[in-house]
Amino acid sequence: QMSFWGATVITNLLSAIPYVGMTLVEWIWGGFSVDNATLTRFFTFHFLLPFAIIGVSAVHLLFLHETGSNNPTGLQSNPDKVPFHPYFSYKDLLGILLLIFILLLLALFSPNLLGDPENFTPANPLVTPPHIKPEWYFLF
Repeated sequence: QMSFWGATVITNLLSAIPYVGMTLVEWIWGGFSVDNATLTRFFTFHFLLPFAIIGVSAVHLLFLHETGSNNPTGLQSNPDKVPFHPYFSYKDLLGILLLIFILLLLALFSPNLLGDPENFTPANPLVTPPHIKPEWYFLF
């Protein structure tokens, strides 16, 4: 129910674009309303987007490593500074692995802990949810 109405409201914002808005919304929906095609497209997008972000970040780090950082002021940098690799990269890798481990524990042992009970209600396009509120991670 919440996912259906969230997708409906957010995609309908695109209908405000002059001339192509409704065509764009119907193209994203895969029809004239939010349906299975919309869910398939959204799930695919949510699965592929992190890989695209990781790829762009890797290319960025590669270019930064090859060419170095830009210094438009022309001032000499401090030669006594600590290099990024291996000191900070190993620390960041350890932090990422720790967070992934904690997230994996939450996902495998208590997957419904952080979810909203409204998400398990079957979608009904004729009934709007009684209280629409942002998810917990948007409240900080």
